[in-house]
Amino acid sequence: MTVATRPRPAAPRPYRFPRFERLALSSGASLLVAEVRKLPVVSVTVVLNAGAERDPRGKEGLAQLTARCLVEGTRAASAIALAERIEKLGGVVDSDAGWDTARVNLTCLSRHLDESLAVLGEILSSASFPQEELDRLRDERLAEIEQIRSEPRGLAEEAFMELAYAPEARYAVPPGGTRESVATITREDVVRYHAAQLTPRNASIVIAGDVSPARAQVAVEQALAGWSGQRPAAGDPGVAAAASGRRALLVAKEGAAQSELRIGHVGLPRSHPDYFPFSIMNAALGGVFSSRINLNLREKHGYTYGAHSIIDWRKSAGPFVVSTAVGTDVTADAAREVLAELERIREEELTADELSLVINYLQGVFPIRYESTAAIAAALANLVTYDLPEDYYDTYRDRVGSVTPA
Repeated sequence: MTVATRPRPAAPRPYRFPRFERLALSSGASLLVAEVRKLPVVSVTVVLNAGAERDPRGKEGLAQLTARCLVEGTRAASAIALAERIEKLGGVVDSDAGWDTARVNLTCLSRHLDESLAVLGEILSSASFPQEELDRLRDERLAEIEQIRSEPRGLAEEAFMELAYAPEARYAVPPGGTRESVATITREDVVRYHAAQLTPRNASIVIAGDVSPARAQVAVEQALAGWSGQRPAAGDPGVAAAASGRRALLVAKEGAAQSELRIGHVGLPRSHPDYFPFSIMNAALGGVFSSRINLNLREKHGYTYGAHSIIDWRKSAGPFVVSTAVGTDVTADAAREVLAELERIREEELTADELSLVINYLQGVFPIRYESTAAIAAALANLVTYDLPEDYYDTYRDRVGSVTPA
């Protein structure tokens, strides 16, 4: 019986990210528009430099709570009334905040763009932060904290950040805050933060979909005419690493069936020139299923169902961390193997096969990430957030392919 030779993959087909245009708005906000005519849909993302890193000391979680409460009512409409207006237009709106930015997202039918943008403008300019909605969101966050702390995985995540960063660093505390900090946040805190941080001069508006740049500019100018405010002073998130040297922390969780391991350190900021080499190194180390760490702990030793490593890219230096859950009886053995792989990746170059597999994977999955208008808008929002070059997405696969073992 003749076994057919496995066909080799063809070279990646050319890819171009949708063209986009930068425009200025009279409010001071910037506007990016990508005209994508595949479907009669438009996605809008308002990107505000008002993420969790700008939380005041002792009020950690304020940025996230403020962002989530944006869509819970305006001076003219309740949360239910806003939701009904958007739903009747065939749209959806949401808001949240991460470490670097707060974002308000809207997706709607292109024929209802003007009416949908009017709702968005009302939310941005006259959010009322009703006390009962604020109380509900705060209680939800407190309940979320309790749930996280009841699980070994959540405890491990929080303990790692506290160990990796200096106690005064904002990154040592979750973006949503702690039980103590969230409990102190008042409506006055939210209103003050909104007035100072969520302003047009602190914002970029990204639009992707079935609309021309000129038409989008006119529609946004009209919808956001009532939104005003100045650019706030830039804050210092404070991301100092903890004292150097290898350290270990054991968090006892009675009754846990296995151990949650977190091993790592403070990593690199998103703007670091080694972004591409580091990303490929991490993929080979622990970022894909066939990575060194996963093959070692899962396939070779049978310690775990899966192990992986990530770097959480942020404006400032986010954490690099290896994560896995293993049987309690092999905790020390698994930790030793992870540390050995961290040393090996420093001492041994990637093989040609390892490098080729990672590069082919990253190049291959890249285009399918941007098939919807919402995904394109999110990509442009990241372009703004991290001040990436205009041709970043067009040159991404070339940059990945140019990384060598050295």
